[in-house]
Amino acid sequence: MRSRTISTLAVAALAAGGALVGTVTAQATGGSPSPCEAAAKACVSLSTKQAWLQEDGRTTYGPVPITSGKQGWETPTGVFHVQWKDADHRSAEFNNAPMPNSVFFTKTGVAFHEGSLQDQSHGCVHLSTTAAKRFFDTLQSGDEVQVLP
Repeated sequence: MRSRTISTLAVAALAAGGALVGTVTAQATGGSPSPCEAAAKACVSLSTKQAWLQEDGRTTYGPVPITSGKQGWETPTGVFHVQWKDADHRSAEFNNAPMPNSVFFTKTGVAFHEGSLQDQSHGCVHLSTTAAKRFFDTLQSGDEVQVLP
């Protein structure tokens, strides 16, 4: 037990000092398991405000923080499929608002895209710049997206 504690502390110290940047990145890109079924390529938990990418039930990226729909504009829950993608999308509905790296997964226009992680959306799933790019690059038309309450 003592050696395990020392190892954990040593790893934490090395990571904090930047000596284990590769290891820390690897963990961030294959972190905790998602709560979704193995068939999902993308998973969202609205209650924990997190999202993951996965392959055959194995987390490949995440969890990453998200924001979702505000009251009256709630993000729908259920099983969806990627409809289409647009790297430079602008919202016709919301004053030409930029929606970089949009991955649309409902027929009503709900998407993953870069957005505020402080402010809630009009139903979309906001991701950081880095996460939005990763979701955009990874997800393909037809891929399954699960959004849990």
